[in-house]
Amino acid sequence: MKKYLLALALGASTLMNAQVSVGISIGEPPRLRVERRPIAPGPDFVWIDGYWFADGRHWRWHGGYWTRPPYAGAGWVGPRYEGGRFYAGYWNGSRGRLEHDHRWDHDRHARDYDRH
Repeated sequence: MKKYLLALALGASTLMNAQVSVGISIGEPPRLRVERRPIAPGPDFVWIDGYWFADGRHWRWHGGYWTRPPYAGAGWVGPRYEGGRFYAGYWNGSRGRLEHDHRWDHDRHARDYDRH
């Protein structure tokens, strides 16, 4: 009986430490599009190059745009596809990393662009 309980405890412990991951492979993104960069709307704007991002099982294009960083000194780290995996872009700087949100920059772009 003791051997049975020990085996059961070890099996449960192994299952509790197991990691399961599920992903969807959609292959490499298409080639980057060539875009014309318009004149900056103001001195504190940063140009974000257009890029492909994973949207479910498809690639979606996010066109280049001017925007302001989320805080002074933040720099944009562009998204990349590496080793069969997609890594989203993000802002990084003295206040830490801020994950990219396509809704946030779209709204911010429109709001900031109209100020100049």
